Amino acid sequence: MAIPWLMALKVIPWGDVIEHAPSVLKAARKLMDRQPPGQTGTSATTTPVSAVPTLGELKNALIAAQGQIERQAQTQRELTETLAELAEQNARLVSAVEMLRLRTRVLVWGGAALLVWLAVLTWWA
Repeated sequence: MAIPWLMALKVIPWGDVIEHAPSVLKAARKLMDRQPPGQTGTSATTTPVSAVPTLGELKNALIAAQGQIERQAQTQRELTETLAELAEQNARLVSAVEMLRLRTRVLVWGGAALLVWLAVLTWWA
């Protein structure tokens, strides 16, 4: 099971991931700071000319539309916050993986040096 993970770690272009992580984080923060636009999700409903809505019906429709806009704005804020959190987690993950790669290199070189040292000791003995 470890071999597919090692293959995946070797295939991923970590240099590109590390290089682009700050720009992804910056873009997520910009998106978070930007005020969500007040887009209305109007639907294409047609009313017959003879059925003109009353003032009460228009008021109820306006209240319903405002509620829908508020719900959509709240959903957009939550999605933006989630995106920013994911970008920050991605940046932390990339830095942790880079640290693990460095530690692995140090351990491999240390193990190789230890093997050479043991080979020299056994050769001298």
